[in-house]
Amino acid sequence: MTIPFDDPIGDAEDVAVIRPQSRLLEIDFKQLWRFRDLLFALAWRDIRLRYRQTALGVAWVVLQPLLGAAIFTVVFGLIARMPSGGAPYFVISFAGLIGWTLFSSTVTRVSASIVANAELIRKVYFPRLLLPLGILPSTLLDFAFGAGFMAVLMAIYRIAPDSGLLLLPVCAFILLALALGLGMIAGSFAVEFRDVQYIVPLFIQLMMYASPVGYSANAVPAYLRPVYDLNPLVAPVEAMRWSLLGIGQLDVRGLAYSAGLAAALLAIGLAVFRLKERRFADVI
Repeated sequence: MTIPFDDPIGDAEDVAVIRPQSRLLEIDFKQLWRFRDLLFALAWRDIRLRYRQTALGVAWVVLQPLLGAAIFTVVFGLIARMPSGGAPYFVISFAGLIGWTLFSSTVTRVSASIVANAELIRKVYFPRLLLPLGILPSTLLDFAFGAGFMAVLMAIYRIAPDSGLLLLPVCAFILLALALGLGMIAGSFAVEFRDVQYIVPLFIQLMMYASPVGYSANAVPAYLRPVYDLNPLVAPVEAMRWSLLGIGQLDVRGLAYSAGLAAALLAIGLAVFRLKERRFADVI
């Protein structure tokens, strides 16, 4: 906010007074738009530095889920002999991994975005919300590459998409909202408690096996489903696989539950971020 004051020499000058916002869920879109160049710069830096000085470069975006799908195919498809619904198990695993990768990479990188930019936070003022938002373009770009390769796999195995494909962006949006909310909460606490950087990878690893990434939710015993379905990742990951391959059943109620929890986590994450950001520069 800008307020005038009287100059003792006789000239009026403007002084910029920066105050924290009183409403925790309020987003100053005008200010974010004013700093849009910084947002674009942060996003481009994140995209450029991720694969800088790597031999394979952007190929890692596809190579990582490919290797993961191959491992899941051996473990769950060949050894455990999980049901595949008639589709190649490799394609089932890859379909689950593209949604999971969107979630896990967003949580991991958003939770580290504040501490990673400590020097920038100490030196200049800018809307701190730009730091987690600057991560999203690169994670969405990775998701687009993964979805593109999924289209190649579907063409190779002659799997024709249908109208269910329209649900794919809805599932991606729910996973992204869940990840952003959790990432902002973790990133806000990581400024004061660096233990968070050890907790997040452990949480991600546990959630991967508690979610239908390398297997279908139909393989979970019926008596465990009420507890299993409390995981908000179950419905969007399964719905994403259904939208691509038509395998399994679409759980509309589960998807609505995940969407509601994603909205709640996003609101909580924003509130925690707003509350903690007032002391970022002092504590970090």
